Amino acid sequence: MKALILVGGFGTRLRPLTLSVPKPLVDFANKPMILHQIEALRDVGVTEVVLAINYQPEVMLNFLKDFEAKLGIKITCSQETEPLGTAGPLALARDKLIDGSGEPFFVLNSDVISEYPFDELIKFHKSHGGEATIMVTKVDEPSKYGVVVMEEETGKVDRFVEKPKIFVGNKINAGIYLLNPSVLDRIELRPTSIEKEVFPQIAADKELFAMVLPGFWMDVGQPKDYITGLRLYLNSLRKRSPSKLASGAHIVGNVLVHETAVIGEGCLIGPDVAIGPGCVVESGVRLSRCTVMRGARVKKHSCISSSIIGWHSTVGQWARVENMTILGEDVHVCDEIYSNGGVVLPHKEIKSSILKPEIVM
Repeated sequence: MKALILVGGFGTRLRPLTLSVPKPLVDFANKPMILHQIEALRDVGVTEVVLAINYQPEVMLNFLKDFEAKLGIKITCSQETEPLGTAGPLALARDKLIDGSGEPFFVLNSDVISEYPFDELIKFHKSHGGEATIMVTKVDEPSKYGVVVMEEETGKVDRFVEKPKIFVGNKINAGIYLLNPSVLDRIELRPTSIEKEVFPQIAADKELFAMVLPGFWMDVGQPKDYITGLRLYLNSLRKRSPSKLASGAHIVGNVLVHETAVIGEGCLIGPDVAIGPGCVVESGVRLSRCTVMRGARVKKHSCISSSIIGWHSTVGQWARVENMTILGEDVHVCDEIYSNGGVVLPHKEIKSSILKPEIVM
């Protein structure tokens, strides 16, 4: 089987992290986002992953070459010269996706984090015999999204309603699809939307089915959702393989600590924290609802909550970093500094406090 991952553009919503690497390579729970997806695809027998990309393909490919051998899976790029939306890239990668076997292929949005129940998806797709299956997830506020109206028993999709004013349902497109090769005959090579143009057409032909995604779902393409997604992911990890989570007197709730990270005396860490490879957390530090990425150092008695600390950054002694502060790569926050929602671009030293949310160039 094959899979196409829609990597797309510049990842502006996750800046300043995406100023250092393309968005799919930003770490999530101590490994690049896209690796969560590629590993899950490999586990259900996918042998080739095609990345649909219009930005920095060299960086992506160089990085993923290392993983090709480790995972035993072929990873290639299909590069757009102009943005082609969410369906155009399928037409562009047509020759890579069709191998004559007639097997369906996966299409994934690269921002989506979940338990990836691909096995169940394959079984459901084969059982209904339709042309395409989309995964849907239940949300509390459907009015913010495009809602999928479907038959509960069979999963057959009736129609889509964009940002409904009155309640029509609470299931939205989760950005995970399994499509028969014939779907490619419906897509022209031009900028086009799979959600707004292709799927409604398949639904009108009564060939589109939806499966409700079990477990959690999050689009982690922006900081607030990234932090929420981390909480949901760690919660799911607690149920699936609790041994991967840290434990001890200094740990509260779900915490993921890389084996090469060093943590000092008298810290209190958690809930919902990920500490990456080579990080140093000195004594007396308080961390909650945050990510500390590879090679970062958090100095004595500092306090970090609801924030993302980028690669190789430093947070000084007695500093307080909170309220969706995001430090890009190699940012140095001096001792006793307060950051309230500061978004700091890479390679910057912060010598005075950031009292209200702002971007620091």
